[in-house]
Amino acid sequence: MDIKRLHTGKTLSEVAIHNGTVYLAGQVAEDLTQNIAGQTREVLGHIDRLLAEANSDKSRILMCQIFIADMKDFGEMNAAWNEWVAEGNSPPRATVEAKLAKPEWLIEMVVTAAQR
Repeated sequence: MDIKRLHTGKTLSEVAIHNGTVYLAGQVAEDLTQNIAGQTREVLGHIDRLLAEANSDKSRILMCQIFIADMKDFGEMNAAWNEWVAEGNSPPRATVEAKLAKPEWLIEMVVTAAQR
């Protein structure tokens, strides 16, 4: 089986597709002036865009791993997630507190999804 990669750079690819499964790299916000809700919405937008490029969408997510810089932000992050997630298709998910690579990043999400 061939592996297709999208948005490939020296360090990583944003997307890898293999055997009908889409793997996204960790997605982070670009506008670091936003609070956790704003960064979460931006990250979810990145996920929507990348999944669409890979012939998938949020209703096809198989697993989501969420890393947040401070668990005090869990409620606000979860509210933004619940506004976005496809009703009836909430995927398995894990949320952990983690020290992210940049102190301005409040959230990072890693998604695995099925293609359409």
